Amino acid sequence: MSQGYWKHNKDIPAVFDMFFRRQPFGGGFSIFAGLENMLDALLQFRFSKEDIAYLAEQKIFEDDFLKYLEDFKFSGDVYAMDEGSVIFPNEPIVRIHSNLIEAQIIEGLVLNQINFQSLIATKTSRIWLASKKGTIMEFGLRRAQGADGAMSATRASYVGGASSTSNTLAGKIYDIPVSGTMAHSWIMSFDTELEAFRAYAKMYPDKSVFLIDTYDTLNSGIKNAIIAGRELSEQGYNFGVRLDSGDIQYLSTEVRKQLDKAGFPNAFICVSNELTEEIVETLVQQNAPIKSWGVGTHMVTGGNEASFTGVYKLASRFDPASQKMCPTMKFSDNPEKTTNPGIKNVWRLFDKDGMACADIVALEGEEIPTDEKSVFYHPSIDYRQFSFAPHKAQQMLNLKVKDGKRVAPAEEPGVALKKARINAESQLECFDSTYKRILNPHIYKVSITEQLKDLKLTFIEENLGRKKN
Repeated sequence: MSQGYWKHNKDIPAVFDMFFRRQPFGGGFSIFAGLENMLDALLQFRFSKEDIAYLAEQKIFEDDFLKYLEDFKFSGDVYAMDEGSVIFPNEPIVRIHSNLIEAQIIEGLVLNQINFQSLIATKTSRIWLASKKGTIMEFGLRRAQGADGAMSATRASYVGGASSTSNTLAGKIYDIPVSGTMAHSWIMSFDTELEAFRAYAKMYPDKSVFLIDTYDTLNSGIKNAIIAGRELSEQGYNFGVRLDSGDIQYLSTEVRKQLDKAGFPNAFICVSNELTEEIVETLVQQNAPIKSWGVGTHMVTGGNEASFTGVYKLASRFDPASQKMCPTMKFSDNPEKTTNPGIKNVWRLFDKDGMACADIVALEGEEIPTDEKSVFYHPSIDYRQFSFAPHKAQQMLNLKVKDGKRVAPAEEPGVALKKARINAESQLECFDSTYKRILNPHIYKVSITEQLKDLKLTFIEENLGRKKN
């Protein structure tokens, strides 16, 4: 396609939107993640001599086009929501202004970085909310899709609410707190369970969490943990125990009873073993005495959701005849795949209590008046509409890259990541709990302005006219 644009003199200014079509996990919100990685990759992207040689070997590219690629670098603009933002379907979350060839070449890069991390950040946020904002430890390294998937997943899970990771490399690069406990192999390598616990406690007296389900949780594991824990307590240290199998609700309750009876009310219980947001929510509702949650497989892989439905569509292009940018629109036999035309921004509307009430997709340059009632329309341009006088209207897409350079200097990875995490947590506070339910959440309004509605309707009517002719 890029060679085709080049050959047919279509290397014209263009604007592409990235948005997604539906919420993953049957949820009511998603978390935007991966932006910093995407910007780094985008601004560093080049074709090496080896790349050019490989492309030449394919025998489908002209020499002059390959020479064009030798000097390729992204020279356009990027508008995006802040990383960690709460996002909704069918609203732009990234907007690319560039020439057509550049914008087309980077499509895969943009989608790859944003889609996966947004999926994992959203999954983690659901688990974190299900735990009543408890302590979530990311334990997914062994089940992640390769080393690159593991690093991206750890980063995204931290944005979504995980407080630590067992992925030490990610901890180093992104300044994420690292955590972990002993494995069953540690205990099995000693002659007795108690010997294993004592050896561990001697090495890590202030970080001892005993895994108590290797042999028999209630008749062996917890009893030996109490013995080793008492010895730690005499030295002034606290301890914890971990459950990794069995009926977590029953076992955690019984373990809590034994710890309290032995005089250790401050000893804590953490659990792992194929946890999901549904399991975590159920355990919390049953008042299981659990302090922290070690979550791996379902969090770093997306569990039952294979991918995030992010897409990248042309929204506007330069018209040589009029010498202006003109909106474009994709039509489809599936109405939900029809796109919104033109260069757009997103406005988040808040009431007087600071709660988000709706997101409005508007044409770039439109202002949303505050403390004044406006009418907004359903994106499908049907009869549905609503009127609202927002107390505050916040513009969501902001300039991140101008002429191929960051508007603000790149921050250290850990600094940028912590800002994204704080942003996610603070934005979630602005949404009613009904939108954040694990099951059957309330649907948040994403609407369009009258100007965008009229533009879209014009495209539809013109398309119908062409079909009739």
